[in-house]
This record gives sequence, C-alpha cells and structure tokens, in this order.
Amino acid sequence: MKVILLENVRKVGSIGEIIDVKRGFARNYLLAHKKALFASKENIKEVEKIKSDLNKKDLDKKNEAKITDEKLKNKEYTIKKLSTENKELYGSVKPSEISKILGEIEKIQINPSLIQPLKEIKSLGSFDVILNLHSEIQTQIKVKVVAQEEK
Repeated sequence: MKVILLENVRKVGSIGEIIDVKRGFARNYLLAHKKALFASKENIKEVEKIKSDLNKKDLDKKNEAKITDEKLKNKEYTIKKLSTENKELYGSVKPSEISKILGEIEKIQINPSLIQPLKEIKSLGSFDVILNLHSEIQTQIKVKVVAQEEK
C-alpha cells in the first residue's frame, strides 16, 4: 500500500516521502497515528503544499526532544517493587510505570510506547532503558529497582 509520510518515522522514511508498506502497518500504525496519508493524487498535491509546515513542526519536535534529552541523559530513577527472597519481582516493571515516574519526578510526559528497556525488568537491580524522543534522538536512563518493604 502506498502512503505519504507526514513526519519522519525511524527506519521507514522522512516527511513527504511516498513509500510502499504493508497494509496492516499502514492502517494500524501510520494512518491511525496520523503519521501518513494514502498516496492519492490529491493527497500528493496537498502534501507538497504543506511540506514546509511539516518540516517546521518536525524541527520543533526535534528541538523539544533535544531539551528533554539534556534533562534526562544518564539519570537514574528508583522504582520500589515487591520481590521474593531470591530478588525476583512479582511481575515486571513496565514502560507505563517508567513513564509515570518520569511524569512525577521530571514533569515530562513520554508515551510508554517510546520507552524500550534493553532487557525485561523482572528482578532487583539496575537496568538501562532507551527513550526514543524523536526519530533522530534517543537518550538512555537507568532504572534502579529496589525491594519495597512489606507492611
């Protein structure tokens, strides 16, 4: 399915580019998140007209991402979780929990889908987590999981 990208998408393409992607990816991700339009003649003409606006918006997003990157780079955040005697967690630390912690401490809202732990956080200890702030900007933080005292 041919679509026109409305923003830069990592490993897919850049603004205004006409690409061929699988139907499901186009429908469920690109079109649903307003990152692309169907590649009809009318839409192609429309995107050519608004390409400079889209580039400006992307540049603004990139600048915001740089500021956020400077704030968060190499910081460590602590999460308290219940654990067993052999330091295993009951469950795991999800990206939504990391997003919530960043919102509470740094007042920065990051969509959980942009948070990628390098490996699943299922035990106590320190873990590296990558944040995809923009298609060109990634930053890394540490998440330290400590035992929560039972009441």
